[in-house]
Amino acid sequence: MDLNDDVLSSYSHHHHDDDSSVRTPKIFDRYFSSSSSSSDDESQLSNSSMEATSKRLDYMIQFLDRKLSSPSNSNYTNNNANSADNDTNNSKRNKSSALSEFIGKGGGTGIFRLPVRGAVHTGRPPSLEVQPHPLRESQIGGSLRTITTTETQLWTGSDNGGVQVWQFKDLYGGCGDSAPYRESVAVGSGVTCMVGDEGSRVVWSGHRDGRVRCWKMDFSSDGFREVVSWVAHRGPILSMVITRYGDLWSGSEGGAIKIWPWEAIEKSFSFTEEERHMASLLVERSYIDPRSQVTINGFCNVLTSDIRYLLSDNSRAKVWSAGYLSFALWDAHTRELLKIFNIDGQIERMDMSSAQDFTFEDEIKMKIVAGPKKEKNQSSFGFFQRSRNAIMGAADAVRRVAAKSGFGDDNRRTEALIITVDGMIWTGCANGLLVQWDGNGNRFQDFQYHSFAVQCFCTFGLRIWVGYASGTIQVLDLEGNLLGGWVAHSSPVIKMAVGAGYIFTLANHGGIRGWSVLSPGPLDKMLHSELAGKEFLYTRIENLKILAGTWNVAQGRASCDSLISWLGSVAGDVGIVVVGLQEVEMGAGVLAMSAAKETVGLEGSSVGQWWLDMIDKTLDEGPSFERVGSRQLAGLLIAVWIRNNLKAYVGDVDAAAVPCGFGRAIGNKGAVGLRIRVYNRIICFINCHFAAHVEAVNRRNADFDHVYRTMTFGRPSNLFNAAAGMVPYLFLSCWLACSMYLFWLVYGSGLPLLLCIAAGSSSAVQMLRTTNVMGANSSEGMPELSEADMVIFLGDFNYRLGGISYDEARDFISQRCFDWLRERDQLRAEMEAGNVFQGMREAVIRFPPTYKFDKHQPGLAGYDSGEKKRVPAWCDRILYRDSRSTQVSESSLECPVVSLISQYDACMDVTDSDHKPVRCIFSVDIARVDESVRRQEFGDIMKSNVEIRHLLEEQCKIPETIVSTNNIILQNQDTTILRITNKCGKSVALFEIICEGQSTINEDGRASDHHPRGSFGFPRWLEVIPAAGVIKPDHIAEVSVHLEDFPTLEEFVDGVPQNSWCEDTRDREAILVIKVHGTNNTNHSRNHRIRVRHCCSSQTVRIDPKSNRSRQVQGSLLHRSDYQRLSSSYDVVDHLRNLHSP
Repeated sequence: MDLNDDVLSSYSHHHHDDDSSVRTPKIFDRYFSSSSSSSDDESQLSNSSMEATSKRLDYMIQFLDRKLSSPSNSNYTNNNANSADNDTNNSKRNKSSALSEFIGKGGGTGIFRLPVRGAVHTGRPPSLEVQPHPLRESQIGGSLRTITTTETQLWTGSDNGGVQVWQFKDLYGGCGDSAPYRESVAVGSGVTCMVGDEGSRVVWSGHRDGRVRCWKMDFSSDGFREVVSWVAHRGPILSMVITRYGDLWSGSEGGAIKIWPWEAIEKSFSFTEEERHMASLLVERSYIDPRSQVTINGFCNVLTSDIRYLLSDNSRAKVWSAGYLSFALWDAHTRELLKIFNIDGQIERMDMSSAQDFTFEDEIKMKIVAGPKKEKNQSSFGFFQRSRNAIMGAADAVRRVAAKSGFGDDNRRTEALIITVDGMIWTGCANGLLVQWDGNGNRFQDFQYHSFAVQCFCTFGLRIWVGYASGTIQVLDLEGNLLGGWVAHSSPVIKMAVGAGYIFTLANHGGIRGWSVLSPGPLDKMLHSELAGKEFLYTRIENLKILAGTWNVAQGRASCDSLISWLGSVAGDVGIVVVGLQEVEMGAGVLAMSAAKETVGLEGSSVGQWWLDMIDKTLDEGPSFERVGSRQLAGLLIAVWIRNNLKAYVGDVDAAAVPCGFGRAIGNKGAVGLRIRVYNRIICFINCHFAAHVEAVNRRNADFDHVYRTMTFGRPSNLFNAAAGMVPYLFLSCWLACSMYLFWLVYGSGLPLLLCIAAGSSSAVQMLRTTNVMGANSSEGMPELSEADMVIFLGDFNYRLGGISYDEARDFISQRCFDWLRERDQLRAEMEAGNVFQGMREAVIRFPPTYKFDKHQPGLAGYDSGEKKRVPAWCDRILYRDSRSTQVSESSLECPVVSLISQYDACMDVTDSDHKPVRCIFSVDIARVDESVRRQEFGDIMKSNVEIRHLLEEQCKIPETIVSTNNIILQNQDTTILRITNKCGKSVALFEIICEGQSTINEDGRASDHHPRGSFGFPRWLEVIPAAGVIKPDHIAEVSVHLEDFPTLEEFVDGVPQNSWCEDTRDREAILVIKVHGTNNTNHSRNHRIRVRHCCSSQTVRIDPKSNRSRQVQGSLLHRSDYQRLSSSYDVVDHLRNLHSP
């Protein structure tokens, strides 16, 4: 889990209006009242700034007080603790009360090294935290699922159907952890996809219930809501796109594609708010089903796969639709199907059943057939060897199948689709493969830089950003060369969008980060240095107490008095309580049932629930505490309670279990764990029960090593990738069980068949679970426990006192000579040798051994009086590791969790078991980032740092360009070549052509008001190819402007054409805008406006020498003589260089 995914889940809903300079189409004026004045925004920003300044002062004082009150030698040692006072949250911590600690050797290296933390993450560029990682518990039913950007806003859609909007101008502000945003009401059905429409100033969202909703970009003073909505599909809307002609395309399950013509959408905008239902009905019935028009080459038979992705190739006027394994290419103008091809680029003309890999059953069958036949007479060694080979072979099959990303899934399936500025199409696959295609659907070349599934793409300028399921993002150039990569989030990057100079990444956990479009680059180092130097301004230190308790209950049940003595008496001022129990229930039947439950993702029992309920009552669960998680494995049980006032800061609870019993599959020995986020720091609690008996030291060490390396956290529902995998999985489990059962028969153990079956199933589950999770962490190869900021181990570790007799131990105990007994403690000796619990800490034990007692016998006289007379031992222990290294002892963003132990004892008066319960109270300092202050510091650095401003100005320069003309007249299907010249000799220019509006020409020869189509699309009578591209330095781009004379329009009702007519023969005018960008400038462009007149009449138009206008376009006369036709040669280059754009 990623440290810098910050926590607080409470959203700040600050209302900010759009910049007043943004033009709003008149068709929406009747819907909404005018925007509120900017004075409210200024007041909010002022209050936010004052609050941030107050926080900065508080953190500076806190920082100085910590430095002044801490001596330079404030390090913990094996025999003493720091006695300095530390001011945290306006209260003094008296470290002189801390207990002395013993520290195990071997920490800080290998898998036991401390996770790297810092004010700024060292392994990636600095990022803008738009919305820090929210707690999962706060996101139930409302997790963010998709994002899109407009020129001034960032939009997100959530599971509850609501949308959230961030204004780019406010990204550095706000008082909460999230930048200020506005949120719509939840409509109930989750948002699956979104697309912005700058031309109409709306954003379209597709939902799981099949509805399309339209949201206005410009808010009224009382918030915002949908403009129009309608039921588009029976199933969920999987994809949407707006074509270059303003039509809205939507895709759903079963190959369903529907086209919603711009003419119907525009008409719906003219209805009043009271007539909204009529507008919805109008659009809903206006759809075009392009599949119904496909009747050639048998194409219609293959258009049955889900339309996962839709992509508009505006430069060529085409639309791509894609499923997991196939693509279709459409003409955006005629809406005709052009081509269908598969992921290998092969054209499909009939139903093609893709070849399947060997199934799980096939692999098992092959192994069974390949195995040698067993002879009737064989030695026990031979049978053992064959049984072992069978088990290892089955385990190998599990690992190989799990590595295929699920049972039977094609790991080459398409997961993402995008078009770059040079007109190339890129697709990302589930196996991490990146495929480049040309605009006609021809597979060009492949690239592989990561083994995890591609989840999303984003592109701007000459770069492509790739988001992976591992949380990694990579940056490529247009040729496919890898420029850099880093781990952006601790969970999959599911969507990306570009705007305001940032690439915004949305993680599966709901966090949003902004990365500079210049990353990786020199800007990263500057930002890193500046932010790290201001760490003390945004560092906040929190303090809490954790009560940890462990008890081997020996299959008994405790009285209320025992629980109060153990927990209730000391829980008054603690914030978190963690309890670990061992031997809650035992026996072959219980173990078999537990293993069987683990196989199908279940856990828990009635006995375990009884214990949880009793502890609930003891802790006054409800008014004071709330149980946030628990996990049971056979007789092992762990649970965590948090105080109610911490609920906003604690969450993301995950559970884990690692059996260490027979075959590492049975839970009579093993560990259960819980992982939680507290103030955005990861704390793990592990309850262990290791191998018994004095001589089993090496087995106990091995049990710890197995638990530490293989414990993987997660929710049970995520165990299997597909339900279809259960059948072959259970088949393999039974095969494992039979092999194990036969083995045990040879050696006469008498293990019941039921337990063997359960062991086989559980073993397969553990192998599958370990394979999946270790695969997810393969980039680092580190256990999950190594990534935690604090780990607390508690339980019955079963380490005994060695080299001492029962009577000698009793004598030393009665004299309370614990120092001498500690020298005989096996655990201390093994930790000193670096063999177990490497780098872990334990308070020096000053209480009697907690094992073994006769039940219900009070006092020290109750030690084992049976025939065996087991030597007393400290079996029940609590150890921990925090963020400290030998050089650091104070809490900071580099060392975020620092703990001391204020109490470590056993409840010797409790007699309900042969073990005594043990408890430990930790006082923990946690350093966290105040995101509101850090975000403002980030903004201040970007705006005021001279070096950064100079770098941004240099990197974001827009090359000087000229165009060959600013007026074009087309008649009788004319085609004109428009030339765009890049006069810059060093920089590449990027251009995009849009239609700012179109109008008809009145009888007086003047144009009426220009109205844009959806997404600034072109009118149907105009074809511009290419509409986007790259111009190299000192090069010219040629654009074909073609007249589609008298296009035929059709009106569709419920997918069936009803009326058709030709457009009227009045002259028309369109205003084209050539937007020229620099390669790194997302905020500004240099615009060239061009009038294109479609002359239907044959009369001659008079010349007007004043036809050249300023950048503000008005309806006016356009005269033939003003148009200069240029040849297709490059003879005019020198002349063009001396021209100035209009």
